[in-house]
Amino acid sequence: MRSEQEVNKAMEQYSDTIRRLCMIHLKSYHDTEDIFQTVFLKYVLSSVVFENAEHEKAWFIRVTINACKDLLKSFFRNHTVPLEELLHEPAELTSDNQEVLEAVLSLPNKYKDVIHLYYYEGYSAAEISNILHKNVNTIYTLLTRAKKLLKEKLGGDFYE
Repeated sequence: MRSEQEVNKAMEQYSDTIRRLCMIHLKSYHDTEDIFQTVFLKYVLSSVVFENAEHEKAWFIRVTINACKDLLKSFFRNHTVPLEELLHEPAELTSDNQEVLEAVLSLPNKYKDVIHLYYYEGYSAAEISNILHKNVNTIYTLLTRAKKLLKEKLGGDFYE
């Protein structure tokens, strides 16, 4: 079990990354908070010795993505409707940033992961390859396909 100091340091370093990844996958504040707690509980109980800070960050990213996938596959999740869907109409997009975010969120998970890690976290394709345990050429292919989908969704105005 990890010390309180280790946990507090990890929370300071990785809480934003974990929350962003969760929101990309789950699109729900409450589910994000649940997964956030789950990830840090796994960290507290884990006996993994990290080689360096990058190894530790990659562990957090991998555990977060897996926890999100597990939640999305759960029986409860697949057989219920969020209360928000029943109470609210979808909000209108008011800015370009929201439109880009909506387009990224509408991508399949395999594309969301690489887009988030590449553009938001600043990882190279080789680093993403190590984090996601996929071939580096697969990462390049996923990035290319994701960019093409975003270009189709957003038009030429937003694309490089």
